[in-house]
Amino acid sequence: MRVISGSARGTKLSSIDSELTRPTLDRVKESLFNILQGKMQDVVVLDLFAGSGALGIEAISRGARKAYFCDKNKQAISMIRQNLEKTRFMDKAVIINSDYKECLSKIKDKVDIIFVDPPYKDNLSIDSVKNIIERGILNKEGMIIIETDEICRDERGLSILENIRIVDKRKYGRVNLIFIKEEN
Repeated sequence: MRVISGSARGTKLSSIDSELTRPTLDRVKESLFNILQGKMQDVVVLDLFAGSGALGIEAISRGARKAYFCDKNKQAISMIRQNLEKTRFMDKAVIINSDYKECLSKIKDKVDIIFVDPPYKDNLSIDSVKNIIERGILNKEGMIIIETDEICRDERGLSILENIRIVDKRKYGRVNLIFIKEEN
């Protein structure tokens, strides 16, 4: 796993060797950031269920002003810190060691891009989006991106939420990306 582009391009990132984490594959990450190309400059991002912090770090490397990293696993938090030190991005990072609901309550900024990549088996995507919308932390033109393995289940669950719309869906092998905007 490495930083694909930007100021930290080529930096190898460490990840936890655990069944609890599932780093986003480099090819999926590269495709995701190609889709977001031109939308990274001076934004605030949230890497929810951050794991190694690879998505937030990639965003900073490509020009994000600030990134929040949230994970409840202490090992993951330690790995995020290590990766941020390696890339020299600590000054642009806020690390929150808590579950996603508590993390969302601690964020005071409006966030432009939110990466939601929970453990697949926990089925937390829909509840995460619901909490993000209820707390009003997404910027007016902001976007939520869910990484999931079962797009149909998540799409059905998302369809019952008010004030959101799915603007794009992409499939990469077993990985699905769902792009969501809030209805204004």
